Amino acid sequence: METLKRVGQDFATQDQGSFVIATTHTQARYALPKVLTEFTKRFPKVRVSIAQGSPSQIAEMLLQDKADIAIATEGIANCDGVLALPGYQWQHLLILPLNHPLLSSKSITAEDLTKYPLITYDKAFAGRAKIDAAFAQRNLQPDIILEAIDADVIKTYVEVGMGIGIVAGVAFDVERDRNLRAIPVGHLFGNNVTHLGIKQGAYLRSFVFTFIELFSPTLTKKIVEQAMTNKPENYQI
Repeated sequence: METLKRVGQDFATQDQGSFVIATTHTQARYALPKVLTEFTKRFPKVRVSIAQGSPSQIAEMLLQDKADIAIATEGIANCDGVLALPGYQWQHLLILPLNHPLLSSKSITAEDLTKYPLITYDKAFAGRAKIDAAFAQRNLQPDIILEAIDADVIKTYVEVGMGIGIVAGVAFDVERDRNLRAIPVGHLFGNNVTHLGIKQGAYLRSFVFTFIELFSPTLTKKIVEQAMTNKPENYQI
């Protein structure tokens, strides 16, 4: 019934309607602004809503038809009933206060990080599982003194000297974060993939395809439709 309603709405109004994106704070704050700026220029009559939550909450919103699309790094790739499409790859950054001793290191090691209090994401967010796994594989016990779901919170506490931080690469802005320095640590924690989730069997309105391609140019309408019919083409993000 919901699909039939959306089909009817799409034929009646090709360029207007409501569009709900369920996502995490990091994606809403750092990955979506440029995409939505362009999207709203193309579809000024579409009312966009951003529903924030944990990866599991995001997936649930999608499955209950409370959102049109879900965007997250964890939680949706292996969720029954959700088709997860790879959006973009990213790596973690080490965030440091100005003049921190680690800024003079030629190569940061996991052992280096255990010497300082760490501030990073809650276990359900932004590649935290890979951070934990990297330390565990080396039999190291990091001193994680603060966990947060918000990269801005992590950076705030690093700035006041509470510890050093690990955040998603997309969450650092050279202009805004002038009192901090960032060092790539992908060699320690590997690559992460942010996915766009679509409910399997759902009908996507035409402007949703446009949004998906704006978010990840490799995800053309043809590619998405093939993935939805279990006939995906090979492509790279």
